[in-house]
Amino acid sequence: MKKSETHTESSNKEPNIKPTLKPTETLDCIGVFCPEPLFQTRSKIDDLNCGDILEVFADDPASKEDLTRFCKRTGHILLKVEENAGEFRFLIQKK
Repeated sequence: MKKSETHTESSNKEPNIKPTLKPTETLDCIGVFCPEPLFQTRSKIDDLNCGDILEVFADDPASKEDLTRFCKRTGHILLKVEENAGEFRFLIQKK
């Protein structure tokens, strides 16, 4: 019993990350370039509730660094970054 209690206690200390990583909203920034992916992401995330996940698609090479810095600066959680054939997919959880 103590082991399961300890496990429960430690899981309560984890950040509030949704386990399914299912996006609440999707933003398509394919074909737009810096600084538009950042501006559009900031605007869209402002419309979300805390804990919601924004999925962003972008093909601007600068978007990877821009959105990573944006999350670090604002406290939003960058859950995932995927790159495939020059296109990026970001999952960002609103703080």
